[in-house]
Amino acid sequence: MGDILSQNEIDTLLQQLNAGEVDVIEFNKESTEKKVRKHDFRRPSKFAKDHIRTIQIINENYARLLTNFLSGYLRTLVQVDVQTVQAMQYSEFTNSIANPAILGIVNFNPLPGSVILEINPSIAYSLIDRILGGRGYSMDKMRGFTEIELAILMRLISQILTLMKDPWENVIEIKPLLDRIETNAQFAQLMSPNEMVSLVTFTAKIGEIEGLMNLCIPHITVEPVMSKLSTRLWFSLIEHGSTQESRDAIENKVQESRIPLSAVLGRTTISVSDFLSLQQGDVISLRTEVNGKIEVMVGDMLKFLGKPGAHNKKYAVKLTDVIREEE
Repeated sequence: MGDILSQNEIDTLLQQLNAGEVDVIEFNKESTEKKVRKHDFRRPSKFAKDHIRTIQIINENYARLLTNFLSGYLRTLVQVDVQTVQAMQYSEFTNSIANPAILGIVNFNPLPGSVILEINPSIAYSLIDRILGGRGYSMDKMRGFTEIELAILMRLISQILTLMKDPWENVIEIKPLLDRIETNAQFAQLMSPNEMVSLVTFTAKIGEIEGLMNLCIPHITVEPVMSKLSTRLWFSLIEHGSTQESRDAIENKVQESRIPLSAVLGRTTISVSDFLSLQQGDVISLRTEVNGKIEVMVGDMLKFLGKPGAHNKKYAVKLTDVIREEE
């Protein structure tokens, strides 16, 4: 996305192709030649390759979290991947945005400034349709978003922003908060057009609908933590991240977890007609013997055998056998 066309330039190019003013064959030949990228020494890129690589690693982790969350939230197959991570001027990013658009202005607390999360309209319409009970189809003809649709998107974006905390925790503990949603890039002029930004482009697929999502991270926002955006520091933190304190914390969380435990007194099989004619006081014969053992289930898994009884005037089960996994 180094040379990004505006929507007007794209429309003009399509008109020239239809009119025959542009030769497609020559255009393809030019695209195969080596391209020379201009470098302005007066405005050099403030993002080094190491910084870009670290930002890519962070957002690859974020893409995996986003895939899992949206798949469960929308109850359909969702795949989000990082396509590219590039440094460019802010004006290049804004010129590539078509109207209408979904631009989430996000406060990246405690870092200064804001980042922008752009969602392609086709993806936004698919999200709205799926949330409202549809099959996740997009709109054939693009139109503006209603207030109800924007409210739905604001709630969803606020939820997916909370997933950013974990990927960024090795750099800084952030608290991203959605400030507002803009549908026109002209109202999202948050910084100078010449300001350098890191643009993370995601490919998102929701069912059969595909589109792009962009995360624009200005240099002024991540400047206080640029020293931590190093792959060497990143991997060193990951390697030494497992400490006795963290292991104890995980163990405590596991011990505090609650699991369903149930005792099955017995099982039997009856006909539907007998089941419909059951009344209060009827006796159902179970297959469990009087002195037999009953099953104790942990979730849906048979884990123990025991005998029924009483303890402190309450019904209880005394565990007699432990069922191993290999059994």
